[in-house]
Amino acid sequence: MSMNIFYIKGDATRPRGDGKKIICHICNDIGAWGAGFVLALSKKWSEPEEAYREMTAEERMLGTVMLVPVTPEITVANMIAQHGVGFDANGLAPIRYGAVRAALAAVNDVAYRTKATLHMPRIGCGLAGGRWKDIEKIIEAVASVDVYIYDLK
Repeated sequence: MSMNIFYIKGDATRPRGDGKKIICHICNDIGAWGAGFVLALSKKWSEPEEAYREMTAEERMLGTVMLVPVTPEITVANMIAQHGVGFDANGLAPIRYGAVRAALAAVNDVAYRTKATLHMPRIGCGLAGGRWKDIEKIIEAVASVDVYIYDLK
């Protein structure tokens, strides 16, 4: 199955197209929710935040994913791929690329099986401090379904 990446001006909480859609985003491993893209998610649906806050520390291991259905056609993928919040004392960003790869591969497997498409903002590149060229390489390496990247207008 061939995969395409589409760049769209718009809101990732309003995924475009027909069929099943999975909205992917990065969460941290310490249980903190309240800044970045999650604010837009929480404004639209309460379930992703509620599910994340119910996760135990063991369940928030880097690379894990919690899939949260929010409509019959839309599921939100809470992907644990950020270690803590903010840059550490050595200036290291909280993004963990290996965890992004593991989580996105798991989400892609579900998308492939359920014939869903993946939708996301430029994950890991805001508060997590990641570089888009590195995230894009991960997407190209693991995705086998169409991916839609949203940039707010």
